[in-house]
Amino acid sequence: MGTFDEYNDYDAVGLAELIRSREVSAREVVEAAISRAEDFQKVCNGFVSTDFEAAREAAAAPGNGPFAGVPFAVKDLWLQWAGAPHSAGSRFTRDMRHDQDSPLAAAFRSSGLIALGKTTTPEFGITGTTEPALTGPTRNPWNPRHISGGSSGGSAAAVAAGVVPMAHASDGAGSIRIPAACCGLVGLMPSRGRVIRTTPALDVPFSFSRNFVVCRSVRDAAAMLDAVADTSAYAPPAPTGSWQSAALMPPGPLRIAVSTATPSGRPVHPEIQAAFDQGVALLGDLGHFVEERDLDCDWRRFYRAFGTVGSSQLAEDVRALAGTLGREPDEQAFEPLTWRNVRAGRNRSGMEVIAALRELQTFTRRMERFFGGMDIFMTPVLGMPVPEIGWLDPVAVEPREHDKRSAAAFPFTPPFNATGQPAISLPLGEDSQGLPIGMQFIGRYGAELTLLQLAAELEVAQGWLERKPAVTRPS
Repeated sequence: MGTFDEYNDYDAVGLAELIRSREVSAREVVEAAISRAEDFQKVCNGFVSTDFEAAREAAAAPGNGPFAGVPFAVKDLWLQWAGAPHSAGSRFTRDMRHDQDSPLAAAFRSSGLIALGKTTTPEFGITGTTEPALTGPTRNPWNPRHISGGSSGGSAAAVAAGVVPMAHASDGAGSIRIPAACCGLVGLMPSRGRVIRTTPALDVPFSFSRNFVVCRSVRDAAAMLDAVADTSAYAPPAPTGSWQSAALMPPGPLRIAVSTATPSGRPVHPEIQAAFDQGVALLGDLGHFVEERDLDCDWRRFYRAFGTVGSSQLAEDVRALAGTLGREPDEQAFEPLTWRNVRAGRNRSGMEVIAALRELQTFTRRMERFFGGMDIFMTPVLGMPVPEIGWLDPVAVEPREHDKRSAAAFPFTPPFNATGQPAISLPLGEDSQGLPIGMQFIGRYGAELTLLQLAAELEVAQGWLERKPAVTRPS
C-alpha cells in the first residue's frame, strides 16, 4: 500500500471525491491520518482516546455516504458515541461508556466518516481553554506554548494540525468559535434546532449548546449541514436543494453592522483591533455596506441570567450522571471552577430559573430589533491574542480571577448562544507572533446560508486555506 503524502492538501469533500473516484483508497487515507495523529499527540496532546484498529477496519468497507472513508474525530463531551470511552474531561466520569449512538452520532457514521478517536475537552466544557486536570493541556499547532481554545480544543487542534480535515465540536458559550479562532479554522455554530439531536442532556427548549464541526474549508461546513441538518418540523427553514451548492452562490451586497465594543467597556487588544479594521475594509472592497453599531444591552443583567440558567443545567447534568454512575459527586472529584458552578446551580430556585429565562427572552427580542435593516453583525472572537498555556488554567487560577480573565479573553460569543442565532468564526488575520485571529459573523435566526455565502466569498479573497501551521508537516 502506497503512502498518501498529499493527504493534508485536501479538505473532507476533496478526500471523499478522491476515494469515490478510486484515485486513492480509504485505507491509504486512514493510514495517512493515523501517522499524523501519532506525531500530533506527542506535540499537542489533542486525543483523550484513540482506536486506530477500529478505524482501519472501517476503512476496509467505507460504504457510500457523502464522506465515505474520510477520517474524523469526536469531541469527548455529551455526544453518545457507542463503544468509545466518555469522560467529558472529568475525573468523575472518566470510566463512562455508551452502548448506543445518539441520533447525531448515527448521522456522522452514516455519512461515511471514520473516527480515529475522541478529542480532549475541558471539564464539562465550561472553559474557553482545554487544560483539564484529567489529561493536561492541549496545545496549539501554530505555537505549542499557546492554548488551542475550548471547549472543542482537541478537535480544533487536530484539524489545524492536519490530522483530520474536520472534527465534531459543540458550542455552549463559544466552544466552536473560540477554538476555531485560536487555531485558524472555520467554526460554524448553527441555529438552535438546525442539527439532529445529540443527547437528552442538551434536548431542552432553551439549550445554549449547539453541535456541529470545526473544519478548514467553507464547503466542508456546508456539506456537513447536508449530512446532519434536522429535517423535522422543529427545524428552521432550509434552502431548496443542497447546502453545499447554495453556499457557492454569491451573497450579493449585504448590510453588515460591525463593533468591537465589549461588555466591560475595555477596548480590545490593538492587534485584534487592527485585524478587525482590515476585515471591515475587506468587506467594503467586496461591495458590502458596513455600518458601525454597538449592541445596546445591560450586560450585568444578561450575564446574571445566562449564569443562572447555565449553572442550573450543569447541576442537573451532574445529578443525572451521579445516578447513572451510582456514586455521589463531591468536591474532590471536580475542578474548583466546575464545583463552584455545580454548587451555584444547586442553589437556584425554579422561580430564579424562570426569571432568568424571561430575561434572556427579552434580550433575544432586543437582538431581533438590532438586526432590523441588517443582514449580519461582525465582531472579533477573542478580545486579545491567543493566550499562553496556564493563563486560564481552571485548576491553578482562582475561580473569580478565572472569570475576569475569561471575560477579557472571550467577550463576544455567549450572547448568540442565548438567542439561538447562527454565528461563524473565520480566520481573517494573524498577530505579530503568527497566531491566527478569528472574526465572528452573526446572522439572523435560521440564516446559516447567508453566513456560508459570505464566508465562501471571504475564503477566496483572504486565501486562508493556504496558511498551515508547522505541526502539519510530517516528521
